[in-house]
Amino acid sequence: MENLFFEFFQNTGFFLCDYRNIVMILIGVIFIYLGIAKHYEPLLLVPIGFGMLIGNIPVFQGLGLGIYEDNSVLHYLYFGVTAGIYPPLVFLGIGAMTDFSTLLARPVLMILGAAAQAGIFLTFLGALALGFAPNEASSIGIIGGADGPTAIFLTAMLAPELIGPIAVAAYSYMALVPVIQPPIMKLFTSRKERLIRMEEPREVSKKEKMIFPIIAFLLCCFLAPAALPLLGMLCFGNLLKEAVVTERLAQTARNAIIDTATILLGMTVGASTQGDVFLTSQSVYIFVLGAFSFSIATACGLIFAKFMNLFLKPKINPLLGAAGVSAVPDSARVVQMVGQEEDPTNFLLMHAMAPNVSGVIGSAIAAGVLWSLMV
Repeated sequence: MENLFFEFFQNTGFFLCDYRNIVMILIGVIFIYLGIAKHYEPLLLVPIGFGMLIGNIPVFQGLGLGIYEDNSVLHYLYFGVTAGIYPPLVFLGIGAMTDFSTLLARPVLMILGAAAQAGIFLTFLGALALGFAPNEASSIGIIGGADGPTAIFLTAMLAPELIGPIAVAAYSYMALVPVIQPPIMKLFTSRKERLIRMEEPREVSKKEKMIFPIIAFLLCCFLAPAALPLLGMLCFGNLLKEAVVTERLAQTARNAIIDTATILLGMTVGASTQGDVFLTSQSVYIFVLGAFSFSIATACGLIFAKFMNLFLKPKINPLLGAAGVSAVPDSARVVQMVGQEEDPTNFLLMHAMAPNVSGVIGSAIAAGVLWSLMV
C-alpha cells in the first residue's frame, strides 16, 4: 500500500516540481495581476499569464499533456503559433477595426511610423554583436516594433525555439508602454515642443478610404513580398470595414475571429514558457535587447519628428513620433496623456493615430525585409 502511494506521489506535480516552474508560475501571477488590477493590456496579459500557469504544472512525460509533446492537445493548439496561423488572423481583426482617415488626411505623418522602425535594425546589429545567429537577431530586433503578432510570426518563421521569450518580451513591453515611453518622450522634447497644437485634419472621403487598403497592399507587398501574410490580412480586414457592403464579415473579423485568435495565441505562448526551457541566460539577453529596441524605436520617432520640423510649416508636435511604434492604440494614448500634462486642452490622440497605424504597416514590412534577407 505504501509503495502504491509513493508511486502515485512520484507522478504528482508536487514531486516533479522544479524551482524554475515556481518562478514562472509567480511571473504568470504577476502578469494576471497587472492585466486585471492595473489594466495593462488585459486582453494579452491575462491569457499569457494563465498560459504560464498551465505550462508550468509539472507533468509526467508520456501522458500527452505537455505543450512540447507531439501528441498533446496543447501541442496541436500551439501549432497555430509555430506555423504562423494566429498572427495573420489577429491582423485581419486589426484591419477591420482600424480607421486610416488620419493617415490619409496628413500622409507626411506616415514617415514617423517608418522612422520608429530604426530601433528594429539597430537592435538586430546589437544582437549580432552579442553572438546571436542572424535568424535569431532578426527575431529579437522585431521586438522594437512593439507588435506582438509580428514578433511571433517572424520568430516562428526564423527561430521557433525563441518564440517563448520573444513573445513574452514583446507583449510585456507593449503592456508597459504607459510606463516606458513618457520618460523618453520628456527627455527628447522641450515643454515648448510638447505644447505645439496640431491643425485640424482635412475630411477624408469614403472613396479614399476604400481605395487605400488596395493601393497600400499592392505597394507594400511589391516592396516586401515576405510581408504578404500579415499585410494581406490587415488590408483585407480594412477593406471589409470600409466597403460597407461587407460589414457582416468585418464585424466577425473584429470580434469573433480576433478574440479567438488572441485567446489561443496568448494562452499557448504563455504555456510554452516552461521553466526548464524559458529560464536561460539567452532569455535574459532577449529581454535586455527588447527593452533597448523599444526605447530606441521611441527615441528615433521623436528625433525624426524634430528633424521634420526643420522643414515643415506649420510645425508638428514631436510627441507624435513616439506613436510610431505600433502598439495600437496605447502609444497614441500615451502621446495624448503626455501632451495634456502640459496643456489639458491640447488633443493629440487623433493625430497620433496616423503614425501609430503606419507603424503597424512599417513593422510588418520590416519583418518581411528581415525574413527575405534570412532566406
